[in-house]
Amino acid sequence: MTTSSVGVVTIAHGRHDHLAAQHASLARGTRTPDRYVVVAMADARLAPADRSGLRREVLRIDAAPEGLPLAAARNLGARHLADVDVLIFLDVDCLAGRDLVTAYVQAVRADPGRVWSGPVTYLPPAPDGGYDLDRLVELDDPHPGRPAPAPGTVADQTDPGLFWSLSFALARPAWDRTGGFCEEYVGYGGEDTDYARVALRAGLGLAWVGSARAYHQFHPVSSPPVQHVRDIVRNARLFYRRWGAWPMLGWLEDFERAGLIERDTQGVPHLVGRR
Repeated sequence: MTTSSVGVVTIAHGRHDHLAAQHASLARGTRTPDRYVVVAMADARLAPADRSGLRREVLRIDAAPEGLPLAAARNLGARHLADVDVLIFLDVDCLAGRDLVTAYVQAVRADPGRVWSGPVTYLPPAPDGGYDLDRLVELDDPHPGRPAPAPGTVADQTDPGLFWSLSFALARPAWDRTGGFCEEYVGYGGEDTDYARVALRAGLGLAWVGSARAYHQFHPVSSPPVQHVRDIVRNARLFYRRWGAWPMLGWLEDFERAGLIERDTQGVPHLVGRR
């Protein structure tokens, strides 16, 4: 891979202010992507935009009856970027560190047989006027639940349960080998770990690149994510059918303790009152 064109895929439903900040962060990086595509999920208000020469393309996908089609939306964005060599996926809440695109491209060029992830810092609430994009590095404090190699270093990963779709990159041929995300997953949860297992089955490695830092903009959350309990139960059962193991066990156990679900003798979760 002597030269590398790069495209960024973000999926979004609402969070327009967060998306605008992400756009600004990508536009001021040490390398800007050649293409920037946002897949609007059931969001007619999200529009194309141009910022500092970085054009944001917008694709649209309807919601599924069960919820937002996160997996299908990522696949749609990747298909649209069929002409790029390096695909980068960013969560709509993620601001790109100045070296994120550069670091991902370098990592993919050095080893195109891996799916590369970068450390993500969860930011405190934004001050008045928003986050200062020139000073994000001062807030750098990667999530303790994932590997976080120092800038300039990389680290192997063997546990597919540590992969997440907040921020990752891979070569186009590697993406094609995986076939993309399983579109049977709808709504929140499970498709990340499924994709990592698919990547390993396809003969790809998983790794982390320390210089590809991202910064997750604050928004209120619940722990466990009770608003997604239906999605998580449905997707956990799908994951088990595909892989013979239960994902998101911490959340399932929290839901059970809270009386939101019950698990039968085989461990299959059910919403309380529904079998």
